[in-house]
Amino acid sequence: MIDERMTVAVLGGGSFGTALASIAADNGYEVRQWMRDEDLVESINRDHRNPRYLPDYAINPAVTASNRLDWVLTGATLVLVAIPSKAFADVVRQARPWLTADQVLVSTTKGIEEEGFKLMSQILEDETGFSHVGVLSGPNLAGEVADKQLTATVIASTDADTRSRVQAALGCDYFRVYASNDRYGVELGGALKNIYAIAAGMAAALGMGENTRSMLMTRALAEMSRFAVARGANPMTFLGLAGVGDLIVTCSSQLSRNYRVGQALGEGKSLKEAVDALGQVAEGVNTVKLVRAKAREDGVYMPLAEGLFQVLFRGVPARDMAKLLMQNEQSSDVEFVLPREDVKQDQRDTEAKGG
Repeated sequence: MIDERMTVAVLGGGSFGTALASIAADNGYEVRQWMRDEDLVESINRDHRNPRYLPDYAINPAVTASNRLDWVLTGATLVLVAIPSKAFADVVRQARPWLTADQVLVSTTKGIEEEGFKLMSQILEDETGFSHVGVLSGPNLAGEVADKQLTATVIASTDADTRSRVQAALGCDYFRVYASNDRYGVELGGALKNIYAIAAGMAAALGMGENTRSMLMTRALAEMSRFAVARGANPMTFLGLAGVGDLIVTCSSQLSRNYRVGQALGEGKSLKEAVDALGQVAEGVNTVKLVRAKAREDGVYMPLAEGLFQVLFRGVPARDMAKLLMQNEQSSDVEFVLPREDVKQDQRDTEAKGG
């Protein structure tokens, strides 16, 4: 049922923000979209197209774009923040004068801020002090959402009002919105999977087979859930859309920006060449550095993240990294069934008997 009082504001002129804005307009809500670029504002208002990110996508004419934060935010009920992680906090601070405590604030950005190792919804909370805060994450390639292909996502929040408002605004016959109360786990899953998409792209470029890709994705899921649970997330979250679902799509599709960066690295390009060729933000590059540092600080075993760090920032060839990964310790398959320490003890006991 449409709540005629609800106005949706979308901050960001990228592909996913544009697709979400159009979905909300399709659902009958007043939608305002903010972006800095005046030319992009004009294109959306005049031609109902986003020529930079979704040139072939017909945006609902009810979406009105503006570069004025005050106009976009004043009176908005739901605010979707679709800003790349590096600019996220800055935009939220600019928006703060026009945000109110009764608004629902939702991040759609899959990234981590370096200072304080903060996720985007934590920034929303810290900068505003508001209670209606959530995160939208899942296997959501923007191009496919724009093509109205069947897609599912997760709205995660401890606040029931946040979950229900997002489901009302965005749920439709091709975009299914599921709910979760593990905001931290859902958001961390969305950020971490970008790391492994780079590894999957590298593996594809190196000609590795289906066995290798299957192993890579499964060990990636183990690694990301190990890290997240060590930081307080629910391990069951990683069996859902925001965990294994998002990991599969981003490790399998050339539509994934992080996958394409990894593919370029596997073809022998430098990191700068790979990122420049992409022409868009690949959140996984920065995430590798941040997660590797935090894992070392917290003592969490993350060989894939460590190997990717060596390729991206230490100049180790991608093929050499793959060999090094196979030389790492053989441990437990699912640590929440058989802990890694138990496997180590088994190995020590076997060695002692052999001696």
